[in-house]
Amino acid sequence: MNIIYLHGFKSSALSIKGQLLNDYCHCHSSHHVYLPDLNMQPQHVLDKISKLIEQLDDVALVGSSLGGFYATQLVAKYGIPAVLINPAVRPWQLFRDLFGIEQIPYQVTEQWTLDDAQLDHLEHIAVPFVQDADKILVLLQQGDEVLDYREAEQYYSTAPHTSLLMTEMHGNHAMEDFADKIPMILEFLSYSVAYKEKH
Repeated sequence: MNIIYLHGFKSSALSIKGQLLNDYCHCHSSHHVYLPDLNMQPQHVLDKISKLIEQLDDVALVGSSLGGFYATQLVAKYGIPAVLINPAVRPWQLFRDLFGIEQIPYQVTEQWTLDDAQLDHLEHIAVPFVQDADKILVLLQQGDEVLDYREAEQYYSTAPHTSLLMTEMHGNHAMEDFADKIPMILEFLSYSVAYKEKH
């Protein structure tokens, strides 16, 4: 299985969760983990990951925060399985709330500045309901200090488009016990990939 890890906002290809997943797969499985840098305009991110998906077989996604939003759009496009970690549901609103009109355009990295046009684009591309919801596992923690977990809980549990949700008390946005969840994540993705091949 080829797993593409989609990191969150202001993170990088060196994200802690991505490295933990990569190290675990290297030591305990034959799965290959890809850790692309997503610090670029949203449309460029989706173009980049779409090309990667189209080049690989048996693809699955793991997305954290903004990466979870991207993963949701890519599941809708390709019907591949994904695990989402404290995913952002409406990132355009999140960034406007966080930075306000005074700070947008917001320079994220030397190469990438987030502006209103990109936020409008995020809102435009967001699927109105979860597609291929049964291929998505959502891991939430109520102690998330960045996102309101209830927003994701509602979005990913709205019938008939219901994903598998695990909501834990406490925790935080980074999901610091992520390493403990890796075996479960891989089991879900492996099963989903195998199921897709049979049907």
